[in-house]
Amino acid sequence: MTHKEIHFLINQLQQKGVSFDKGLSEEEIKEVENTFAINFPPDLNAFLQTQLPVSGSFVHWRYGINSKKGKEEITYRLNGPIEGIYFDIRHNDFWWEAWGEKPKTYEEQKAVAFKHLLQTPRLIPIYSHRYIPTIPNEAGNPVFSVYQTDIIYYGKNLADYLANEFQFTLKDFSTQKEAVKTISFWSELVS
Repeated sequence: MTHKEIHFLINQLQQKGVSFDKGLSEEEIKEVENTFAINFPPDLNAFLQTQLPVSGSFVHWRYGINSKKGKEEITYRLNGPIEGIYFDIRHNDFWWEAWGEKPKTYEEQKAVAFKHLLQTPRLIPIYSHRYIPTIPNEAGNPVFSVYQTDIIYYGKNLADYLANEFQFTLKDFSTQKEAVKTISFWSELVS
């Protein structure tokens, strides 16, 4: 995304009632990434450094690095997709065929799932239960709506996602013609 496109998104979000704080500094970005063991994709990084959305269900990253409670809240949201999979394994008979034969006990099932889920791209929460993958660490990753194993694409990239979530139109965006990237494991769950 270009600088102009980021400002367009921020303006549209402000018109929809989203509140912003000053953008994260380079030092704050590094602290967030170190604290939570994530790497922001470049487009999300640029967006958060321009202005930080702080209202509603947006993740308040600055609060997360300056408050024990904030850190706990963000950690909970970061763990949400994996915990949702564990929930569906235990309560909804979910099992991913690629993990092999399903063990008999939940504890064994969780151990096998954990081993495989360590190999999947980590998802970064953006807003509510909408997540963007950390890998590949490049602009244009899709945004997923993740509720347990009910996972759908909610945007083919960050700009498309924000336009879908907050119901505005992207005009002449450089990212409009991009195809949806396939993300290991998560895109397979969508299909």
